[in-house]
Amino acid sequence: MPVFTPPTAPTLDHVDLDALEQTVLPDGGPFPPSYRPFVRAEGWGRLFGLWLVYPPVLAGYADGWPGRTTRLTERFHESYADGRTEGYDWMVEPDGDWPLAERLQVFAWSENGDALLWELGSRDAQGELVIWESRGLNSLHRLGLGLHAALAALRERAGALADGRPELEPLPGARIAD
Repeated sequence: MPVFTPPTAPTLDHVDLDALEQTVLPDGGPFPPSYRPFVRAEGWGRLFGLWLVYPPVLAGYADGWPGRTTRLTERFHESYADGRTEGYDWMVEPDGDWPLAERLQVFAWSENGDALLWELGSRDAQGELVIWESRGLNSLHRLGLGLHAALAALRERAGALADGRPELEPLPGARIAD
């Protein structure tokens, strides 16, 4: 049985670089300025051995914007709407509230069910968005303004990758089956 060997260079062949510059998010603004150079430089891969940051992808490819992120955002909103109905206020702790949960947009997902989300409507003068983490869809943690702040917080939690894995493991683009 062949062993999968991930590419060593960033995977960009299925990333839609035009959409990266032209997409308008639901709040009326473009992708945040820290996200665009990250996608151009890093492409598609697994960050810190765990996180999948979804880029816009060309038609016919999976795991990208808007298909995968739309479904994950819907899942997030449904889960939080149910939690609000049930009175599970702990779901928005330690840093959030119910109206905030309604404004969040998934842009990355971890392999253990956590989400990174942009707070739509929180843009600063440079167009950067506040980033939140939902751990297990059961809490809201403010990671900071922009991807740089969020990645620093995730890097610290990842223990500086003590196991020797690269920060970003490039992954091949996956085609959608017809």
